[in-house]
Amino acid sequence: MPPEPLTRERILEATEDVLRRYGPAKATVVDVARALGVSHGSVYRHFPTKSLLREAVTQRWLDRNRDELEVFAADTAAPAPERLRRWLDGLFAAKRRKALGDPELFATFTVLAGEKRGTVTRHIEEMTEQLRRILADGTARGEFAPPPAGLPAAARAVWDATTRYHDPAHAPDWSDPDIEAQYAAVRDLVLRGLAGA
Repeated sequence: MPPEPLTRERILEATEDVLRRYGPAKATVVDVARALGVSHGSVYRHFPTKSLLREAVTQRWLDRNRDELEVFAADTAAPAPERLRRWLDGLFAAKRRKALGDPELFATFTVLAGEKRGTVTRHIEEMTEQLRRILADGTARGEFAPPPAGLPAAARAVWDATTRYHDPAHAPDWSDPDIEAQYAAVRDLVLRGLAGA
């Protein structure tokens, strides 16, 4: 049977495994190539530099979160408050699952994200755009009060208000036995505030 073709996706999967095993400081393109059974030149044909490979694997990791939450943002049949609740719950659950379930890889991606600030900035813009769409639907339906500073500012305020529950800098807090109750209190306060209650 002929060998499986070398694709960007295969390289990114192998890179995740290598990063999990060696961490960001020690993982090399040669390690990725070895894991794939190819020459490092083959990897460089897809990703001309180590930096581009690290950026692509970081983007892939962030895109998974975005895509998972898009389901809630796009569900225009559901009431906006319920969509926002599910979106925020989904974000916290996904980040917590990654941090507690695969701490080595989570720590690695936290380092990589710190190196790739442009990638993180774009990710936050995409995430707050999902929030803006939910808020726009809720405002149009009268489920949310019109935000005084406008929808983009309100979306960013929701993001910022819930930072403790999705920013990797706060990951050590996520194993606290009271974290779910603390998160729920913040989430519910945000929802009440948007409703004008």
